[in-house]
Amino acid sequence: MDFAGRSIVLTGVSREGQVGEAVAQAFAERGARVFLVDHTEAHVRARAEALVARGLRAAALAADLTDVAAAGVLAERVRDATGGRLHALVHLAGGFAPSGPVSESDPDVWHRQLAMNATTAYLTARAFLPLLRGPRGALVFFASEAVLANARTATLSAYVAAKSAVVALMQAIAQEERANGVRANAVAPTTIRTADNVASMGADAPMVTREAVADVVLWLCSDASRAVTGQVVPVR
Repeated sequence: MDFAGRSIVLTGVSREGQVGEAVAQAFAERGARVFLVDHTEAHVRARAEALVARGLRAAALAADLTDVAAAGVLAERVRDATGGRLHALVHLAGGFAPSGPVSESDPDVWHRQLAMNATTAYLTARAFLPLLRGPRGALVFFASEAVLANARTATLSAYVAAKSAVVALMQAIAQEERANGVRANAVAPTTIRTADNVASMGADAPMVTREAVADVVLWLCSDASRAVTGQVVPVR
């Protein structure tokens, strides 16, 4: 999978040891120019600087993707830097929190989960879709194994609802943008072997590697998957 000369935006690339770091590194190592986005400027700048130090092409951009104006400004900055041609958008931004049984749950958790996962996905896609049309690019969302059939969802209602909204958004975009050559898909990974998950669950807990997730994301953004759109791809 060669991404030389291609521009890729990746949201949610924050602290070291998280999945965004591995996905960004995989794209950059294959020749892509990566634009890394996170809410916290210090985190995303550190990830971009680590890639640049290796001779790879990366830029750091900070934005609050729950804000429609901020998402629009971000897209304008990428448009100016790329001549309005974006080859892929990978939306990793989001977050997880258990909400407990619905009858005992805190509505604030519900609102935060929808904002972090669904609202960011919607506003980011809305802002960047015009840039993806020219190159007939790809959009990859991050869902979760929790949205798949027969998954355990008890005590996770807010998170599952938010990620299910991401899947519904992806499927709508896949249908709407087919005529423009833009494809949209989602990955649905099980627990990923990130630094945070190892710290909280232990190194022996069953998890999928960050690199395995990155491989699927790269394939969905590559020329090999041009016929694939509207799909949720489990990663276990």
